Amino acid sequence: MASTMQSTQHTTTEGGSGNYRFALVSLTSLFFMWGFITCLNDILIPHLKAVFSLNYTEAMLIQFCFFGAYFLVSLPAGKLVKKMGYQKGIVCGLLIACVGCLLFYPAAAFATYGLFLGALFVLASGITILQVAANPYVNALGSVETASSRLNLTQAFNALGTTVAPFFGAILILSVATGAVEGLSHAQAEAEVVKLPYLILAGMLGLLALIFSKLNLPTIAEHNDVSDNNDVVSHKGKTSAWQSMHLVLGAVGIFVYVGAEVSIGSFLVNFLGEEHIAGLQEADAAKYITYYWGGAMVGRFIGSAVMQKIPAGTLLAFNSLMAAALVLVAMNSSGAVAMWSILAVGLFNSIMFPTIFSLALRDLGPHTSQGSGILCLAIVGGAIVPLLQGVMADSMGLQLAFILPVVCYGFILFYGAKGSKM
Repeated sequence: MASTMQSTQHTTTEGGSGNYRFALVSLTSLFFMWGFITCLNDILIPHLKAVFSLNYTEAMLIQFCFFGAYFLVSLPAGKLVKKMGYQKGIVCGLLIACVGCLLFYPAAAFATYGLFLGALFVLASGITILQVAANPYVNALGSVETASSRLNLTQAFNALGTTVAPFFGAILILSVATGAVEGLSHAQAEAEVVKLPYLILAGMLGLLALIFSKLNLPTIAEHNDVSDNNDVVSHKGKTSAWQSMHLVLGAVGIFVYVGAEVSIGSFLVNFLGEEHIAGLQEADAAKYITYYWGGAMVGRFIGSAVMQKIPAGTLLAFNSLMAAALVLVAMNSSGAVAMWSILAVGLFNSIMFPTIFSLALRDLGPHTSQGSGILCLAIVGGAIVPLLQGVMADSMGLQLAFILPVVCYGFILFYGAKGSKM
């Protein structure tokens, strides 16, 4: 998932296999951190929605600003990492993310929603640089045959971060009661709660930046990739990744998948707070998000084993069908049935991103790097789809608005069954 991912046939590494293992262990901390930070938005949304009396559309600007950074920063980040190298790019991303977390302090002090959105954009810009640097670095640390295994392993730690984050946010943000504080408005007093969690994150990111600046990690010796030449390169009669239909449809698949996954996670706390669903308080509802993201982590291990016997496209189609069915059940029921149906969607989300990504890049040859960049830009679906669902929730009600993720899963079903084979 990076705009600068190079074909491993054109990449060599300097350093022993033991050094590779050390580098991979170090990199898992990054995957954990950006998964943790991304999922923390699901806690931040209901909190700031209550603090600033926002409607759903306004609250979804949180995800719009966060995932919008992927669209705006991915290509500049690719050029930055290409110039600085993977290790320095990682340090740069960590430092920018650290600054983003620190900006939550003045945003909370002034109790200004616009400042929170600005801080989120800076934080997400750092995370984008991390993704652009870390993903191809993991891909290059070893043989071509085991590249997929390495990426799945590190992505499992990303899922671990999304599983742990709801507990952290529930305890430090949603469950902290704020009374009247002299000289502060109610909004300021409630916004103050956000300071401590993000100061802790800033400290952790700053420490990681220091550690990665001192580590002796393997150097990636890149040969000139054919996609960097000025000459037009043809592969199977195509001169661009855009000419491969399965890549274009895969980019749409990444767009709608990330959009659906983020949308559901963003609305979970409010959905579980509905009286006819579970009637949970925000702090209690937030803890249930762990089941949604934890299901994705468990499903990734299960899916990895199942794909040894079942074609990836077939499993993708089955998972999307199950996810759509579960959302429809949640839309048309109440109580425990609706609650557990929507939470179970995470289990079937699990394999979708890496499967769509790998199917979309199949047989692109020298255009693989370009295709990777296109797929990375498509992550902006996490900005657009939740915002659209927020507009729908304001106009037609929260429960009915979940029809939008159903439509998204419908396209993924088509891609797994047919579109990936075009």
